[in-house]
Amino acid sequence: MTLSFEEACATLGAPGAPFAFTSEIVDGLERRRFVNAPPNLRALFQMSRAGGDATFLVYEHERYSFTDVGIHIDACAAALVRDFGIRKGDRVAIAMRNYPEWIISFAAVLSIGAISVSMNSWWTADEIDFALEDCGATLLICDAERLERSLASCRRLGCGVLLVRSDTGEADVETWADHVRLGDPCPDVEVLPDDDATILYTSGTTGRPKGAVSTHDAVVHAVFSFGMRAAIDNMRKASNPQPSTDAPPPAPAAFILIVPLFHVTGCVAVMMSCFIGKAKLVIMYKWDVDKALELIEGERITNVVGVPTQGYDLVNSPRFAEFDTSSLRSVGGGGAPAPAALVDKVAKTVRTGGPSLGYGMTETNAYGPGNNGQDYLDRPTSTGRVVPIMRLDIRDEDGRSLPTGERGEIWFNGPNLIRGYWNRPDATAETIVDGWLRSGDAGRIDADGFVYVEDRIKDMILRGGENVYCAEVEGVIYEHPAVHEAAVFGIPHDRLGEEVAVAIVLRDGHQVTADELRAHVAMKLASFKVPTVVHLTGELLPRNAAGKFLKRELRDIVSGALNTTR
Repeated sequence: MTLSFEEACATLGAPGAPFAFTSEIVDGLERRRFVNAPPNLRALFQMSRAGGDATFLVYEHERYSFTDVGIHIDACAAALVRDFGIRKGDRVAIAMRNYPEWIISFAAVLSIGAISVSMNSWWTADEIDFALEDCGATLLICDAERLERSLASCRRLGCGVLLVRSDTGEADVETWADHVRLGDPCPDVEVLPDDDATILYTSGTTGRPKGAVSTHDAVVHAVFSFGMRAAIDNMRKASNPQPSTDAPPPAPAAFILIVPLFHVTGCVAVMMSCFIGKAKLVIMYKWDVDKALELIEGERITNVVGVPTQGYDLVNSPRFAEFDTSSLRSVGGGGAPAPAALVDKVAKTVRTGGPSLGYGMTETNAYGPGNNGQDYLDRPTSTGRVVPIMRLDIRDEDGRSLPTGERGEIWFNGPNLIRGYWNRPDATAETIVDGWLRSGDAGRIDADGFVYVEDRIKDMILRGGENVYCAEVEGVIYEHPAVHEAAVFGIPHDRLGEEVAVAIVLRDGHQVTADELRAHVAMKLASFKVPTVVHLTGELLPRNAAGKFLKRELRDIVSGALNTTR
């Protein structure tokens, strides 16, 4: 008989077990902690070196062992301190595509007690400029494409630049090859659990993005939570007797990186999990389903963690059967709810594995409820359960806990939460209340502890795993002189989940086309935030008694109009 989730949790979390945990009182609130968690991320990176000569990173034709990566981290850390004067607490921004240097830079920055600032690679020059100034970055480590968008800002702000995988004739731009000398030891720096480690920007509900700040302790506990979740799943699977077969033993853990490292999913859920689990990480240059299938076969990939869009592409590829995908154990991810039909399609297509889903946020360091295997097939609309280190509550508008099964806002508590937003005490106080984090999502919990996310309280669109906050896009649209009223909202899309739409009323005597409005937005915001659907109307937009736009009504109107024309 298969071990229950609760039994596996109790076994793995018992005293002396790998994921044993204890409780402590912090500011009058109980907080649970893993007993065996390392004190900081520097120690976690050191632990990964036990992987030795086993392959850790694969990128195109490049291969790095765990030992190789450790040597590169040490050399980068030495260069940051020696050549750029980086000290504990300094902010070092990273802006590049998913290169090995992203991972090496990230680990090096954290190993010397500095703070890694993840810059969205799709940001425009204006968005990069804001984040660099907001965090007060001392140095930007970037590739050539991001250099073009950021050099003027770095010069204005006095921020140094370290360029990877390229050369430049700019006198004030240093290159990786000239500074990172293999063999240099990592400087000895004391890093404390409560020291700030990372800043990841999350789009703002009222305009500019907010920098979510995590301590070393928070990231470590998120990584250990993912580890415990994997151990629970493995223990439950092993407890279920299988008919004897002549099948080969399962392949060693190998993840394919198909989401950006600047996202908390790519950084913590995937990359950091590979560090702690000593798993191979295969980096894709960009998402391409045929190339992904080639890598799954050639590198014996066991885990595909992405957004539902990528899972959709994978199992619906007409070439899926051409490749040996027998190493796969799990296909899933997060960033958006997966349609029940996709869950069923993954289960039927990936014969050696199954679908999975995780619900986390930047503010939870990606960790939250998870669902996979038979549990997911039985409850395809649920995002699953949490391990005991995290607590989850459903509350009403006044912050009062609601009974099981009732719908309200989802609140999180655990050691993996951010400590707050960079230089935004107002936003911090609004989101973190008495140690609990308000998700901004509406949902419920059933009697077995399964969580269901049913709606969003925040004015937000989930486009292919990217969060798009409507207020940010509206703010840019209102800068156009022809716009009188604008309301941004999401409308359903088969592949992306949602796409960005806007309804606009023009000022009297002004004219503008949909393409002109898109070009206006594209000058200020990343491409995924640019509305694909622009609805121009001569009637004032519908509002409620409080003066707020009725976006649900607008969505129905625009979706209906699209359905009749498509």
